[in-house]
Amino acid sequence: MIFEHFAINVTNIDAIVGWYTKNLDVKVASAQKEPPFMTFLADSGGRVFVELYHRPDEAITDFSQQHFLTFHLAMVSENSEADKNRLIEAGASFVEEVFKDDGSHLVMLRDPWGMPLQLCQRTVKF
Repeated sequence: MIFEHFAINVTNIDAIVGWYTKNLDVKVASAQKEPPFMTFLADSGGRVFVELYHRPDEAITDFSQQHFLTFHLAMVSENSEADKNRLIEAGASFVEEVFKDDGSHLVMLRDPWGMPLQLCQRTVKF
């Protein structure tokens, strides 16, 4: 089997999709115009990785109330320091950064809605 996507029920779907497409070099691969507004985002390589949708009748996770390692979106970054600063300027908040012994730099942020977002500049690619 091949992984297709991870789905997240969010509140302000238009604003979230707008922020991610503007700031993370991701594209809308498919978007439903009527409820529940299922929107699939693809990374810069064209691979769909997440579905955002809005169902107010179902639980919506308040990520700001959970530890950032409970769940996070992780994106490859070629320059995590520059991306960290750019995303903070765009409304993300800084959580922590880790400099690994192998030279990798991992940066944990929260998007403007509290969802954890990790930037991964690794010296060894997976």
